[in-house]
Order: sequence, then structure tokens, then C-alpha cells
Amino acid sequence: MEPDPHARPRDGASARVEPALDDGRAARVPLARRTPPRGIPAAPGRPSWWWAGAAALVLLLFALLVLRQPLADRLWPETRAQQLRLDAAQALVEGRLTARDGTGARELYEAAQALEPDRLEAREGLARVGEAALGQASRAVSEGREVDARLALDLARELHVPRARLDVLEERLRLSAMEGVDVDQWLVAADSARVAGELVGSEDAALPLYDRVLSLQPDRVEALEGREDALDALVRQARTALDAGALARAGRLLREARRHDPGHVDLPDALAELARLGEKAQADASRAFARGQLPEARARWRELLDADPSSDAARRGLGDVAAAWAAQARREASDFHFDAADGALAEARATAALLPEAPLDLEAVERDIDGARRVRERMQSPASGAHLTPAQRERRLVELLDQAEAARGRGQLLAPPGDSAYDRLSAARALSPADPRVVQATARMLPTSVACFDDALRGNQLVRAGRCLEASEVLGMAPGRLRLSRERLAQRWIAVGDERLGAGELDRVEAAIAAARALDPKAPGLDDLQQRLRAASVEP
Repeated sequence: MEPDPHARPRDGASARVEPALDDGRAARVPLARRTPPRGIPAAPGRPSWWWAGAAALVLLLFALLVLRQPLADRLWPETRAQQLRLDAAQALVEGRLTARDGTGARELYEAAQALEPDRLEAREGLARVGEAALGQASRAVSEGREVDARLALDLARELHVPRARLDVLEERLRLSAMEGVDVDQWLVAADSARVAGELVGSEDAALPLYDRVLSLQPDRVEALEGREDALDALVRQARTALDAGALARAGRLLREARRHDPGHVDLPDALAELARLGEKAQADASRAFARGQLPEARARWRELLDADPSSDAARRGLGDVAAAWAAQARREASDFHFDAADGALAEARATAALLPEAPLDLEAVERDIDGARRVRERMQSPASGAHLTPAQRERRLVELLDQAEAARGRGQLLAPPGDSAYDRLSAARALSPADPRVVQATARMLPTSVACFDDALRGNQLVRAGRCLEASEVLGMAPGRLRLSRERLAQRWIAVGDERLGAGELDRVEAAIAAARALDPKAPGLDDLQQRLRAASVEP
């Protein structure tokens, strides 16, 4: 019997139809909705992509849970500063005012202030730390703990607690320290050392002993008179050194005199004479440097620095000497004069060692020399065509110079590697460094490298600017202009570091500081940025 295609489905029937199976015709037959047989799984209620999305959401939530603090530090650095302030407040409550590992209240508040310099909470917290330090100092004095009292007073002083309140505690500490001390014995030893001419240089010398007496008895007349006599003798020794042209010795003696009594009556005239001789030494060093007499310039600037360690002119001059020797090492290496290059690099290292911080990256200079050695080795290999006839060498030189000029015209100063204008010119210099055409090509290339530096700096492409500057140095940029360019680039790196510190990207701040320090270790703002980074590096 044929089913009625128009019949309504019974209860539970479906509108779905399937082809009849008896004669192959595509008759539409209602198929009853039913539960699948036992043991056969039901079709899933949701598509497969839904389960994949759910799994991805779970993984995302897990990642956010695990990485929530690093992400917060990167995206919202103010949350890190807030946590630092909370930790600092807790450390203050617990009495941990300062700690070398950065967990003290002072260090934590300073870290928060480095991240958010304009917020007042950290500054107010540091003021509370200073007040707490005064309290600790007072208790330590009462309990006879002199060392702890001095440490707490030093902390309060560094946090700019009012001087009047510090003086009260220091007087209490002084009176406490006098108990059981034989001040008269110190005074006798000081007089003996003064008569023997042992004025400074050890704790048993005259001036340190007089200072020890006066720290406990500020009005002791014998100590005041003895110290005055010792200072007179010290200034006389300094004047004798000045008359002999011993600038460094005179400077050391006058620094000692000023440390013990900045207001000594003979100091102003002696210091004025030291300054006059220092200016003369600076002028002598500058003239020697301008004439290319690097050993003489180094000797004069070194003497000036020994006389006055705070002399920026002496440090800058020694940095210029080190940079000049480094540039000479690069030039000698580019001409394949490796003995001369190694000698110039050694002189650069010896000069840099006189400064507290290296004025430039001498490791990069050494790498350049090694690179020139490898180029030379390739040229001397049979495959390099090193054994050219004069005619072949001439053709090769012309070809390299043409390629260098063409690449320069296309603006390809440093790239692509091996085919850049700089690389082609370097190969030409390797073939015939003294050839007038090579010298002229080098002179033409220098303005291009200088323009490359200026363009990169304007575009804030600091890494490229550094490479252009290195090329300019090898090509013979004048030392004065080179120094100014290094200072400009260093300031840009400091600005980048300051910006990245505000965003909480401490690794990038450290890299920016390293780049700036390699260019100009005394750049304004560099030490401040380093201190702020050190403070911000405290873990909350």
C-alpha cells in the first residue's frame, strides 16, 4: 500500500523525509522522530567550533591568572607602583626602614617614586621613614647602641629631616660617647704626630686625631690650636708642590685641608693658584691633542684629573684621547696595518682605564679589527684573486670605486652587507689604501655618513644612527665633531630610557642606559636615570 504523501504525521513524527527503498524512487516519506537505539551516541547538540572556542577561553583565563602581574606591570605600571607603596607601608609598620636587598621602606618608596615621579604618596612615605629613623636613633642613644644610633641618624639625614632635630640627637650621642674615653691621650698623640710632620694619611695622623678630639669636645682649646697649626703646615706643603709644578700632589694636599676645615684662612689663595695652574694644564693638553700628540695630551689631562677628580674637562679630555686612539685603530685596521691597529687599541684601553667608567665600547673596536683581519685573509686566499697583475689590480680598483660611488648615489651607505658603499670602499682601501682616488672617495663618503647619522637621528632610528656614526669615525670625522655627535646620540638614548621607565619596561631602560654610557659616560641625566632604574627594579 502506497503511503499518502499528504497525510499528517502522527504524534512524534518528523517532517524529515527519506527515499523509498523498495523501488529506488525518490518518494518523500515522513520519518518518525525517535530516540536512537541504546548504545549509539546521540548527535552532539553544539557544533565542534563551539568546543574549540570554549577550550581557547579556558586557556586564556589560565594564562591571565598566571601572568596577571607581568601583564599588569607592562600595561598598567601604576599598579606596580601602588603595590610598592603598600609593601613600603607594611615595611614601615614592621620597622624595616632600609635594607640592602631592596625590601626596606625607603627603597620601596623610592622605587614607587621612580615609576611615578609626580605622585605625592611616595614622597610623603619617605618623610614618614625619616621620622621613624629619628625615633630609632633616639631609642638607640638611650640604650647606648652607638653604631645603631649613627646608622639611624645617617638615614634621617639622607631623608632630609630638619637639621635642628638632628643636632639634638647628635649632641646626645656625643655626650654618651664621651663616657670612658681618654680624650687627653688622643690630644697628646695628635701633638706628637704634628711635630713629626705626619699630618694626614692615616687614622693616627695629626688632623684625624684632632678631629676625633673635637667631635667629643668641640671647644677644647688645645685641639683647636693644634689643628690650626697642622692645617697651616699642610697648606705650606701644598704651596711647595705648586711651586715645583707637582699639580697632582698639590691638589691632594689641598683636598685634605679643605676636608678638615673648609674655612681655613689660607685655603682660598692656594686653591686659586691651583685653579690657575689647572687652566694652564688644560690649555697645554688641548694644544697637544689638536696637534695629534696623544701621549702628551693624556699625561696633562691625567695630572689635571689627579689634582681635581671632579674636573669634567679632564675626564672629557681623556675620553677624547681614548676615542682618538680607537679611531686610529679602526683606520689602521681598515688599511690592514694590524700591528699599528693593535698598538692604538692598547693605548685606547690604557687611557680608558684612567676613567671611572669606560668612555666608549672598545670591544666593538676589537671586533672591527678582527673583521678586517678576516677580510685580509679572504683576499690572500687563492680564490680571492689576491695575486693580480698590475693591470688586473687597476681594473679591480676602478670597479670597486665605481660600485662604491653608485651605491652611495642610491643611498646604500651600509646595506646591503657586502655590496654597500661602505663595504665596496673598504675593499678598495684594502687593495690600495694610499691611492689618491681612494683617499678622494673616502673624503666624498664622509659627508654621506654624517648625513646618514643626522637623518637617522631625526627619524629616531638610534641603532642606525650609531652605525652611521661608527662609519663616520672610520672615515675620518674630526674628533670635536665626533664627540658632539656622540653626546647627541647619548641624550637620545637617555630620553628613550626615561620614556620606557615610565612605561615600566625595565629591560629596555637598561639597554638604553648601556647604549648611552658607551657613547658618553658623563652624559647629563645618565646617572639620575641609572638611580631611578635601580630604585624601580625593586621587586614588590
